[in-house]
Order: sequence, then C-alpha cells, then structure tokens
Amino acid sequence: MRIDLHLHSRYSHDSDTSLEALVERCRECGLDRIALTDHNTVEGALKLAAMAPELTIVGEEAKTREGEVIGLFIKRRIPPYLRPEEAMDLVHEMGGLTYLPHPLDRNRSHFTPDRIVELAPHVDIVETYNPWCEPAANRAAAELAADLGKVTATGSDSHGLRELGRSWMEIEQFDGPDDFLHKLAGARHIVTSTSGTGRRA
Repeated sequence: MRIDLHLHSRYSHDSDTSLEALVERCRECGLDRIALTDHNTVEGALKLAAMAPELTIVGEEAKTREGEVIGLFIKRRIPPYLRPEEAMDLVHEMGGLTYLPHPLDRNRSHFTPDRIVELAPHVDIVETYNPWCEPAANRAAAELAADLGKVTATGSDSHGLRELGRSWMEIEQFDGPDDFLHKLAGARHIVTSTSGTGRRA
C-alpha cells in the first residue's frame, strides 16, 4: 500500500485543495491511504472519511504551546495550545497514534532536541523526511529518531495538488492503529523529487 501521513486541504488556512480534488489526485498518483492532517481542525478529515473511507486516516496537525503534533486515527478535534503532553495523551485516549511533523525545522514551530527526548514516551512516530525542511533538519530528525528507537515517516506535507505524490511510504496491509505502527516500522520510504525551499507555514 502507498500511504502519505501528512497533507492538507482547504480546511487548513494555507491550502485551497477541495476534498473532491484530493480524492481524484490520490487516484492519479496511486496513493492507497492518506492521513488528512489539517491545521487545528478535524472537520475535513471526518468529511473525507465519510466520502472515501477506504482512503482516509482521520488526522489533525495541532499547534501546541511548543511545537506541532499530529494525531492519527483520531475521532475528534485536538484543541490547539495544549501542553504537548496533554495533546499526545488526548490522541492516545482516542486510540490514535502521535506523530511529530518537521520536528527540528527552525522555520516552523518546533521542539528542541532535548524536549523531544523528554516527550519520547508520548511519541509514536517521528517525521524524518519533509520536502519543505532543510536537508540538515531532516537528517537531524532521522538521527534523533534512531537514537530514541522511534518509528519514522516520510510525509509530503502537501498543501496543493501538485505536491501530492512526490513522496510516500509503502507498507503491508494493516488492521488498526497498533498493527499500522508495527507495519510502518518496516515501510519503504520513497522520494521522487524535492520541492522544498525550507519555507512552509
């Protein structure tokens, strides 16, 4: 299965991609599952899950008092500006998985390496490739994830249709969040082009 765990739609303040166009683009580029992770809202992801349940993992990229946290397989909104521990505990209470996007990108809200070490017991997945990050930030995230023994992810962080399908992961079929996390640990990460400028909201 081809999956992308970090992307946005018009329900984010910085994207105008409709849900219908997103579904069509996924068909065009062969994505089997996507996590719609709009900023501080789960509304679009829940609507997409109703439209295309076999395609959708319900997610949200929530701004905390420090960096940003993505919740995957969630059922309701993660309120913004919680303490990171509170946001991640809320995700786990919903039976979901926690994902740190662009964790060391100095151009966006981020955590310090020491803080990520402190938060490690709450973290399931660390994003180690984001096309909008500087290469050094991606490398540092990969090194930190390896040191902490965390499952890693490649995310497109797509805010527009042209950005979708440039990077993805290939995993086996899964059954629920726990099995997904286990299968993700053995995923193949694919990057076909880099679109990053190191600048993305």
